[in-house]
Amino acid sequence: MLSERILQIQPSATLEITARAQAMRAAGLDVCSFAAGEPDFDTPAFIREAVKTALDQGKTRYGPAAGEPVLRKAIAQKLHQDNGLTYEPEQVFVTNGCKQALYNLVQVMIQPGDEVLIPAPYWVSYPEMVRLAGGVPVLVTTSRETDYKITPTQLAQAVTPRTRLLMLNSPNNPTGVVYCREELLALAQEILRHDLWVIADEIYEKLVYDGMEHISIAALGREIYDRTLVCNGFAKAYAMTGWRVGYGAGPQAIITAAANLQGHSTSNVCTFAQHGALAALQGPQEELHRMRQVFSERRRVMVDWLQTMPGLGLVPPAGAFYIWVDMRATGLTSTQFCQQVLEQYQVALVPGRAFGDDQHVRLSYATDLATIEKGMARLAAYVGNLAPLSVGEGKR
Repeated sequence: MLSERILQIQPSATLEITARAQAMRAAGLDVCSFAAGEPDFDTPAFIREAVKTALDQGKTRYGPAAGEPVLRKAIAQKLHQDNGLTYEPEQVFVTNGCKQALYNLVQVMIQPGDEVLIPAPYWVSYPEMVRLAGGVPVLVTTSRETDYKITPTQLAQAVTPRTRLLMLNSPNNPTGVVYCREELLALAQEILRHDLWVIADEIYEKLVYDGMEHISIAALGREIYDRTLVCNGFAKAYAMTGWRVGYGAGPQAIITAAANLQGHSTSNVCTFAQHGALAALQGPQEELHRMRQVFSERRRVMVDWLQTMPGLGLVPPAGAFYIWVDMRATGLTSTQFCQQVLEQYQVALVPGRAFGDDQHVRLSYATDLATIEKGMARLAAYVGNLAPLSVGEGKR
């Protein structure tokens, strides 16, 4: 007998499409996958070496549920240096990836029936996290016309007496958009006016392009700082997806509660993996910059291809490693589009339905240029062979 709350949870469409692509590859098919949400680089060698050293030093035992003190201190220093945020180590907790930080904070911050505002399109797990906590996800739909960003007016109109939280993700998955300082300031005014809290998912903060700057909403003033929980991790920037090390920071009472929850669920994050995360923060950052440059070039190539395809539209992404493609002019749903291009042309994309919008698809450029060139040529052939429709312009 399964609980009612778990029966409400939907499986991850990103994992489903990745599994299907892997099965096709196992059957001998040449699949170009743009589905993965992880860097295709190896974790930098100095981080791997730090873990080997930690293992040799016996760093294999239980640790504090909230994380190794030396790592919590280093994260607090990083937040001050990189983001202009002042936290004591006690205001930081280390989690099994950024995802657990988000999950734990939602669990300790909302009561059954509380509403959580989620700009759509959204990362697939946000609504499910809210439902598992007994909350009500309230989707606020954004559009290509507003660069897929929630506006202050939209935020204000979505607020009810039950609204508790806003989930804010910048740089964004799946759209790749990045909120600028002025946009965040305008949102912060509404957040404070309505006495809301913010959970800021900043996992892609290091992956920004074209001179764009990542701004943490918590850095925009004392009042919004006091109402914000910042979540981040090492998976995307340092190619450490399998290491499962993330963190959250915010008011100490909330962080302590979230760490207590962790103490009764997973306990501490893998001890020697935390020493790898410490090395990532304290070691050379040249490899991070190199990976970002490679992502930027892949992004340029993929955007150039997509802008030539009739019936497809996009807002060129300024961050993360995704492109959110508007394919409504094809007359297909995102699921139909993705199924057809996978089965007929062996190109794996993720349907926008998974992110709350069935008229878009998500492409990841976290793969090599050869795959991008080959896969884009196949996608162009597929789009070109669709039955003539009243397709829109490829370029915005």
